[in-house]
Amino acid sequence: MWAPGQHLSTGGMVRGDSADNSQVELIPITPKLLAMDRAAAQTAAVPPALLAYQTEPYVIGAGDTLYITVWDHPELTSPAGPQQQTLANGRLVRSDGTLFYPYVGPLKVAGMTIEELRQAISSKLAQYVEKPQVDVSVIGYGSQRVLLQGAFVKTDPQPITAVPLTLAQALGTATINTEQANLSGLVLTRDGHDYHLDLDALNSSNHVAQDIYLKPGDRLFLPYNDRQEAYVMGEVTRPIAISFKTTDLTLTQVLGRAGGLNETTSKGNAVYVIRGVQDLARAPAKVFQLDARSPVAFALADQFKVKPGDVVFVGPAGVTRWNRLLSQLLPVSGLITNAASASYDVGH
Repeated sequence: MWAPGQHLSTGGMVRGDSADNSQVELIPITPKLLAMDRAAAQTAAVPPALLAYQTEPYVIGAGDTLYITVWDHPELTSPAGPQQQTLANGRLVRSDGTLFYPYVGPLKVAGMTIEELRQAISSKLAQYVEKPQVDVSVIGYGSQRVLLQGAFVKTDPQPITAVPLTLAQALGTATINTEQANLSGLVLTRDGHDYHLDLDALNSSNHVAQDIYLKPGDRLFLPYNDRQEAYVMGEVTRPIAISFKTTDLTLTQVLGRAGGLNETTSKGNAVYVIRGVQDLARAPAKVFQLDARSPVAFALADQFKVKPGDVVFVGPAGVTRWNRLLSQLLPVSGLITNAASASYDVGH
């Protein structure tokens, strides 16, 4: 597609100018390589700090609405009248963290747990009511929230309640836009630190997302997939750009969506996956080679994972020098740099 008749070297060593070769590392796709990738994927886990977080008793804050029950004393429980809805008899915690309660007076409740407030009211009422039986419940949560942004159907802030909120529950309520979301790029921001989570991997590994509890003030950002693409070029039936919805996109799927190799013009042992790096001066870009002439190649391609920013190139049947292709790949097309930027954005 770039220059008819050019291809990457099929040997263990690359041919051509050593200066160009220093920027590219040619790696055959073999069972050993796939085994190493699987081992690396298995070690990828949820950050320990997220799993270590344990929920604490709910802390009352400004904006919460409380329903305070004093058994056998409806005049205290329902001052608006028992015929009114529960919310009408609720007591809003003011912006300064206080509320007023009969015989108790102004009371600083922000920062108290429900049990602490129950005991405080009981202690105050004991001067006027014999052995008061007090119950406190939160009927309106307005002080502690989780913020959501990005590729969700519903991005309304979700309240943290007396019942712990898990990541899976928050995502279920928000509803992921599966057509536009990049499931591998969820970012959970907590206390000024960003935690990157691959939802696709989490959902396929014992549902770890259910074990992540959210904390008041957490922010969830799910990026869109419009900038997460792999590019299929060269001697294929239909060169295309493929958007990522999950991380589970194999080389077989990529070539299949491109209509497969062109039977007339393609070279079976010249299927390459070009994967850039952030800084070519420090580390070479990687070019993975698949020998598609062997039946084993179909099994290998079905296990090789393509990443956002990868360029899948199928070379033509002609033979030319390696440095001629590099001269077009690196300075002119900029594909290595583009691929590096995309893959770097996903990992960070």
